[in-house]
Amino acid sequence: MQYTKKVLKNGLRLIVVPMESFESATVLVMVGAGARYENKQNNGISHFLEHMAFKGTEKRPSAIAIAGAIDGIGGEFNAFTDKEITGYYVKANAAHVELCIDILSDMLQNSKFDATELDKERGVITEEINMYEDSPMQKLSDIYEELLYGDTPMGWDVAGTKDVIRSVKREDFISYMNSLYSPSNMTVVVAGGVNVAEVEKMVEKYFSKMKSFDTVRYDKVIDSQEEPKVLLKPKKTEQVHIAVGVRTVSMHHEDRYALQVLASLLGGGMSSRLFEEVREKRGLAYYVYSRSMMFSDCGSFVSQAGVDPKRVKDAIEVIVAEYKRITKPGNITAQELKKAKEYLKGHFVLGLEDSETVANYYAKQEILEGGKLQTPVEKLDKIDSVKAEQVEKVAQKYFTEKTLNLAVIGNFEDGQEFKSLLKL
Repeated sequence: MQYTKKVLKNGLRLIVVPMESFESATVLVMVGAGARYENKQNNGISHFLEHMAFKGTEKRPSAIAIAGAIDGIGGEFNAFTDKEITGYYVKANAAHVELCIDILSDMLQNSKFDATELDKERGVITEEINMYEDSPMQKLSDIYEELLYGDTPMGWDVAGTKDVIRSVKREDFISYMNSLYSPSNMTVVVAGGVNVAEVEKMVEKYFSKMKSFDTVRYDKVIDSQEEPKVLLKPKKTEQVHIAVGVRTVSMHHEDRYALQVLASLLGGGMSSRLFEEVREKRGLAYYVYSRSMMFSDCGSFVSQAGVDPKRVKDAIEVIVAEYKRITKPGNITAQELKKAKEYLKGHFVLGLEDSETVANYYAKQEILEGGKLQTPVEKLDKIDSVKAEQVEKVAQKYFTEKTLNLAVIGNFEDGQEFKSLLKL
């Protein structure tokens, strides 16, 4: 799967990924903006802005006008916000790609931030916050990141706080955009059944008038931990949700792929070690999985599970024991390593059958990795090249007792009762 890349005079980067067999196309605009660029006074504005972008422009003065334009071509649209990125996309028949580009460029350059719409959306986001509070399986990641990064932008909830959502004004959105939404901090990716030359002309037409400026920077994470830590969010639940993890490294580190294979091996599927030990052998949990999270300057390896409240300690002990077991030399068989890598590769390849996933794949590399783009084949080769010794080495390197962390959502008064279980 090949791509072309072009940089406009204003610094905006355009990546086009032709997918010849596709009748559809995804147009994605990704910005290097997110929760880690916020402060106490505007925590949640990145996510709020993502909502408001669809609420009307001078050309399309209402949310209905924007939605109607996309519905009129049978398209889909949405947006997402994370710690380091915000993305806006429209997916439709490739014949309508120019309209998709037009709509997205209009939203990002001419949003009205109408006061009436703003007040309505406050309620929507407040309910979204409530929804996640009532969904501990999803909320657990926020609690875990709060444990890792504390009272800093990296430890705050992307959705923000209700107090900020109630108080944010139109001027705050404009100020925020003027600090980060420079074309030099954005990339447009068009993936699907498109013609490269035609797409380049369209993007030039709709985005070239944007003015570039210097954007704000974020404060880097200072990773420091000398003993295991526990953070409990007390909540009456039928199931206790736990996250057991350790600090690792950024997405730029050479251990990146070995950590991904390690996550696949420990908790990447229904035949992974944790699934077998936690669910199949002991019946401690319904779900259990592992993942390697990586940001621009930090990272973490974490395993999450939803467990029987009466057997929480058993589940924690089993997860920690599996962390310890995999650090032993010669512990990984050739067959197990192959299965872990094939699981990773298979899920990655399946995702590439969707133009939206392809657009995200290239956009994230461009924004977060300084434009060091890898084709899917190159990524698959990197996964394939990981050896058992490398997986053992990263397990030995990062599975250390002093950096063990445990986040818990459940009906307990004091989470420190679990701290004694964090021993390797």
